[in-house]
Amino acid sequence: MSYRAPWASDPARSKGRLHEEQNGSVRGPRDAFQRDRDRIIHSISFRRLRHKTQVFMAPDGDHFRVRLTHSLEVAQIGRTIARTLALNEDLTEALCLAHDIGHPPFGHAGEDALKAALMPSVEDGGQGGFDHNGHTLRTLVTIERPYPMWNGLNLTWETLEGLAKHNGPVRNPGWALAAADAEFPLALTSFSSLEAQVAAIADDIAYDNHDIDDGLRAGLLTLDQMLAVPLVARGWDDVRRRFPDVAPKRLVGELVRTQIGTMVNDLIAETRQRIAASGVTSVDDVRAAGQCLVGFSPEMREAERDLKRFMYANLYHHPRQLAAADAAHGIVSGLFAVYRDDPATIPEEWRERLPTDDPDRSRHIADFIAGMTDRYAVSRYRELVGPIDLPEGF
Repeated sequence: MSYRAPWASDPARSKGRLHEEQNGSVRGPRDAFQRDRDRIIHSISFRRLRHKTQVFMAPDGDHFRVRLTHSLEVAQIGRTIARTLALNEDLTEALCLAHDIGHPPFGHAGEDALKAALMPSVEDGGQGGFDHNGHTLRTLVTIERPYPMWNGLNLTWETLEGLAKHNGPVRNPGWALAAADAEFPLALTSFSSLEAQVAAIADDIAYDNHDIDDGLRAGLLTLDQMLAVPLVARGWDDVRRRFPDVAPKRLVGELVRTQIGTMVNDLIAETRQRIAASGVTSVDDVRAAGQCLVGFSPEMREAERDLKRFMYANLYHHPRQLAAADAAHGIVSGLFAVYRDDPATIPEEWRERLPTDDPDRSRHIADFIAGMTDRYAVSRYRELVGPIDLPEGF
């Protein structure tokens, strides 16, 4: 085993799993975090990510990213950072691979539809809304059922904790995350491990840069547009200086790689400084530090925010993307209405466990829909509701 920093998560000191297991040699020589990573990879929910939206919904092209390929790219970046900082690579990888498992079909458009269907205000008779991060925990703790003696994947406390609060402490959890926390308390109000912090920012680095690649490939962005972003312009100047005789179209991949490397190097340097200044000497110190120790320098943080603002204005909110989101919202809300009004349309495996009363009844229906892939949701909508005109890009 390579050297691990004293503030890295140690599988030998894990807080364990909710359900006690007897691990014989038949399962192979893996530690607790390696088992978590493998359970995530082998799960049905992970496999479904290959047909779930990343940027483009049910894309026609074979070369666009989906949730699965995005998660693999996040894991690659996360492992590189974790190795360099002497953190636990296996826990980092598990968190990177699982971070998007709770996304419903059609990404944020599908999430908005389920949020509206499960009316947020429980006090006013609603069902508590929907949140993809909370649903990640719900999926891994409750919905996945590959084992004979308990529900869920029975992941370690450290993996569940990292997924619950990889974006920082959670002081007002939604109902799904609150339920997971009630069953296996995850110390939601403290900061997470450094591995979880790395996974969160590896996600940002991956989609900040790979969405540029997909946007250019789809023709929704142009290189001239992108050069209005200072971070991109600096990267492009560097690439052109190194490859002056190569056609610009051949250099987009090099631009993306250059930006990822620049952001990763900045992150590692800044994080090392923060760790040294904080004086932490253990994982417990990290959780009690009162701040996120993994992050960009102030200059890179502002540059990354500029890039995000550009991407929202020019790609995520592009008219074609908004039209696709409207169609997706209609598909998800239409399916929810059908299943709510006619439970006989729900597949038997889910129908036989359908609760009688709300909010559990509506939440169960939302669980079923959230697990759908884009193409399955489109197919079920056409079968149960009727024809739908999908905008270009589906």
